[in-house]
Amino acid sequence: MEEHKIFRNTRIFYQDILSGNLRVSPEQCFQLIQNVQRQSTSQDFSFLLGHRLLPGNFSVVSAVCINAAHLQDELDSLLDLGAILTPFLRPRFIYEEHNLIIDWQDACGANHNLRFLVEMMMTAFTSVCRWLSGTVLPWHYYFAYAQPVHVEQYEVNFGNRIEFNSQHNRMVIAREYLYIPWLKASPSAAFFARQEGAVMLDELPARHGFLVCIYEFLHQHIHLNPNLEQTASAFCMSSAGLKRKLQKHHTHFQAQYDAVRRDLALHWKRQEGLSNEQIANRLHFHDTANLRRAFKKWTGLTPAEVKLR
Repeated sequence: MEEHKIFRNTRIFYQDILSGNLRVSPEQCFQLIQNVQRQSTSQDFSFLLGHRLLPGNFSVVSAVCINAAHLQDELDSLLDLGAILTPFLRPRFIYEEHNLIIDWQDACGANHNLRFLVEMMMTAFTSVCRWLSGTVLPWHYYFAYAQPVHVEQYEVNFGNRIEFNSQHNRMVIAREYLYIPWLKASPSAAFFARQEGAVMLDELPARHGFLVCIYEFLHQHIHLNPNLEQTASAFCMSSAGLKRKLQKHHTHFQAQYDAVRRDLALHWKRQEGLSNEQIANRLHFHDTANLRRAFKKWTGLTPAEVKLR
């Protein structure tokens, strides 16, 4: 590919990359992804990049990944060092009775680049786990978009346990695989690398993308039914300022609030078995009819159908 076409409108120059000191914004990276996709006729670029992504060239942080003692240890590394390893998508872990779920959430307003990033990060994590464990782990993959034309790339990289038109972009595996030993690990090397990794994190301007911070605030304060003004105040912003910030991230307050309410409603219905009345009360709906309408809007399913899936 021609260099000037790859870096067009990114404000990135190849010599800056070679300097080893370049810091780029999510916006610049998203433009870079779009440029490469326009120049490439291949449908597997995101998957190929994913295979090369982890453990990466992150010095001590890569050493933490390489020396994971088991899958749970690798998950802990991803959680603690995610700002370095996966800054654009935030992995959210859900531990059910029999399964572990990894939800890959947009952290920085990826917009049209989200599918590329999902393909890349799911491939990256699948690949590094396969390498360190020495086996193909039986992940199930779910994607929150329709089946793409190049579905064969998903089958090649993920196998046949894939579903589209899901509620989330997620990976699921049985919890029995969490503590099976990985023989490449060095506990002492991992210990010291994790300490140095913590120092690297302290030097970053932020630990999470803005959308992650908004999601966590709404999730933790859902019992207070926070509105736009209250949320803006919590982030030391005006309501207009928060609106502009969310718009820059290709979203708006209601969309973020509904995403949190959807995730909580699904969890309470599927995992805790709460009644429609209980969920409606927790999510501040006036009655169950309004909850059913919201469920249908959020998921395409009624609460009864959600319980069965």
